[in-house]
Amino acid sequence: MAVRTTCGGGAAGSVRWLIVELTVTRVAFEDVLIAYRDSGAAAGHLDSEVPVVLVHGMGGDGHTWDRFAAQLMRQGRRVIIPDLRGHGRSAHTDSYRFPEFGADILRLCERLGVEQVDLVGHSLGGYAVSWAAMERPELVRRLVIEEQPLPLRSGDEQVTFTRRLPSVPELWHAGTSVLRHPRAVLAFDRSMTGAALEQFRKPYPEWWEGLSDITAPTLFLRGGPGGMVDPAKLDHMRTALQDCTVRVFTCGHSIHRDRYREFESTVLPFLGH
Repeated sequence: MAVRTTCGGGAAGSVRWLIVELTVTRVAFEDVLIAYRDSGAAAGHLDSEVPVVLVHGMGGDGHTWDRFAAQLMRQGRRVIIPDLRGHGRSAHTDSYRFPEFGADILRLCERLGVEQVDLVGHSLGGYAVSWAAMERPELVRRLVIEEQPLPLRSGDEQVTFTRRLPSVPELWHAGTSVLRHPRAVLAFDRSMTGAALEQFRKPYPEWWEGLSDITAPTLFLRGGPGGMVDPAKLDHMRTALQDCTVRVFTCGHSIHRDRYREFESTVLPFLGH
């Protein structure tokens, strides 16, 4: 695929600007308007590779993936980058249930006519891609989950979780996100926060039971002390999945942002071609 090199900053910078300039398309589903960018559509090679769908976390938008998407494009991969409902250029809506984020990803894949995808999801995006892989295991070739805060497995965990205050790493991540991506934060539907917290505070046995339906080889990326993944729950998840590899990093919640080179060197070989 030809890559424009008209902007400054060298080849990597040029590719990154190409990603930023991709046309934003909006597609209407029954209950929400979803915005996305598609490098395959821009390059005219819709069927040349298994597409990679990159799904951002809560409070962000698809531009968090620009650097990684540029590298994937350099390797000839088609990259699809949606904004989740209530984020970025997608519409706000009345409902923000975790399965609905996954359903939006599946509906987008169906609308684009892709028969197989690699899914990469960060944080809330981890819920979206894992749910999609449960519902349509034949669709997903590779699954990458980065720092998804794992849900409660039983009511015994609820008291500890609901009394817990935000940690310093969580507050730091939120604060730096505002500074780095003010546009995404301004577009974010803040009414979603309450719905998300309500879901985090309740056991989610359906999600745990659905893990056994995922057939795609799965790579789970966990941050270090500043992350948001409970290691004990992660052990349960690794056991429930048919094929799961865990990689631990020393940074906090946003590995692809704060340890990009390590993220790239781990994820690119896993995705392959």
